[in-house]
Amino acid sequence: MFKFISANSVIIDEIIYVLCGLVCIMTGIRGLKNKKAPTGTFLFWTLLGLLFCTGKLLINNLEHGGAIVGGLLLVLGALTLTKQVQVGEFESQSEEQKVKYGKRVGNKIFIPALAIGIIAMIMAQFKSFKIPVGSTEAGPVFFGFSAAQTLGFSSIIAIIIALIITKANFKETKEDTTKMLMTIGSSSLLPQLLGALGTVFAAAGVGEVIGSGVAAIVPPEAKVLGVVAYCLGMVIFTMIMGNAFAAFTVITLGVGIPFVIANGGDPAVIGALGMTCGYCGTLMTPMAANFNIVPAAILETKSEYAIMKAQAPVALSLIFVHIILMLVFGF
Repeated sequence: MFKFISANSVIIDEIIYVLCGLVCIMTGIRGLKNKKAPTGTFLFWTLLGLLFCTGKLLINNLEHGGAIVGGLLLVLGALTLTKQVQVGEFESQSEEQKVKYGKRVGNKIFIPALAIGIIAMIMAQFKSFKIPVGSTEAGPVFFGFSAAQTLGFSSIIAIIIALIITKANFKETKEDTTKMLMTIGSSSLLPQLLGALGTVFAAAGVGEVIGSGVAAIVPPEAKVLGVVAYCLGMVIFTMIMGNAFAAFTVITLGVGIPFVIANGGDPAVIGALGMTCGYCGTLMTPMAANFNIVPAAILETKSEYAIMKAQAPVALSLIFVHIILMLVFGF
């Protein structure tokens, strides 16, 4: 089985992306029932679904496939900018129905959500089991699930568990899926786009520009100031990018290596604390939509920034803690 999955990893990944695309297309079709902006809502989710389903095919088989994909992304951006992507009208449950449903399901409703995390964690560890599936000139090749397979398989298993627990029918499942995706809206695209933007920034040499700017303020031999600049740089750039992974490459190259590691810092400790310090910025930015805006939309809070306001005091405290930890354990 492991050899089969490894040999067909690309195909399996694409199947998972196609499933994501089909959910988006289903949401687009449901958007035609909207009273507000039915055409824009339909176009946004359908085009996004087609990109999930055929994006790689377009890029690999058409001379200007990348430009086509980029153009479609611009169309999605224009639809969002002109507020043509709206949440549809869905039948709401009465309080009596909610209470009755809550009593029937109870705390078992948390099992599918926990299942995603637990299954994904187990699948992510398979690389460390060193299961051989082949060999190259460099040595044996060990089995490991891709990120798409890890998230895809764990989500499929979780939804099966949810259906068993709730005994929901197809119509209810479809309606709730489209409702949640419409509620999240274009924010669901931010993690992918911001991750790609980080790669572009790194390739464009933004880290070097930031490093030269820091050098004008922080002396190269000033260890404490270097650590402060690195931690704050990770926080600020993560808030701009909405993604600590995107910020890590840029800020570590521009600030972490020349001002912290070059002064004797342990690369492993500095890198680990630098990454988690970036997450402090994640807690305080709307750009991290999947952490802050999406949960607020799902929970239907009065303010879309309610979660960030609650997290900000903890995040600010943790920045100070990271600076201390880096100075104590990093040298």
